[in-house]
Amino acid sequence: MQLQDILYSQGFGTRRVCAGLVQHGWVETASLDPDAPFSLCTDAVLDFDTDDLRLRVQGVEWPYHAKAYVMLHKPAGTECSQKPSTYPSIYTLLPAPLRQRPCKSAIQGVQAVGRLDQDTTGLLLLSDDGHFIHRMSSPKKHVPKVYRVTTKHSVDDLQIDKLLAGVVLDDDPKPVRASACTSVDSHRLDLTLTEGKYHQVKRMLAAVGNRVEALHRSRIGTLDLPPDLAPGQWKWLSAEDLFRLNPIS
Repeated sequence: MQLQDILYSQGFGTRRVCAGLVQHGWVETASLDPDAPFSLCTDAVLDFDTDDLRLRVQGVEWPYHAKAYVMLHKPAGTECSQKPSTYPSIYTLLPAPLRQRPCKSAIQGVQAVGRLDQDTTGLLLLSDDGHFIHRMSSPKKHVPKVYRVTTKHSVDDLQIDKLLAGVVLDDDPKPVRASACTSVDSHRLDLTLTEGKYHQVKRMLAAVGNRVEALHRSRIGTLDLPPDLAPGQWKWLSAEDLFRLNPIS
């Protein structure tokens, strides 16, 4: 693939912009061998094997990914929207190439796999792979998601039993239930859901006579939010991370 096309596919701008980056001497390439040195390339139409390529653009190393799969530790006070109404968008936490990756749809860049409320924190997946987004967010796939719930009132065994048995929400006569629910302490529990209705955790806790004070998603499928990923930080999903998600596809 030509270098300008590689840069374009990674979200560094239009092909003309990407050609300019190369011609101005701002792009270096190297093989995947970690000991291989980077070398300057000023030929925008030079072909490279993307299976054995590392990029450094304007001094920043950027791994080539045919499709982008990333995780974000969503902080409180952010919206999962391209056009936020009140709070900053989560997309402002991502580098420009991830926001500008070309897509067949009208919206460029990676998209959030489902949404978390503005006051909810924790693990959020983003990708530009439509099939991956559908597989991870479709209610029919029953992807388990684990939430750490902090409640206003103390949690008793009766409330946990009701959450496991199923509660009726005001917009659907069919009961919804937690696939798992364990007490952490008097005011915290871990709740596992396999479907994603609007404000579901908050409404389920309200249905059993309690109230959510704080909500944090710690796991999707078998993938945990890394303890060293601080709020507002993101990272590429590794091959092992993707493997942890594949068994639930």
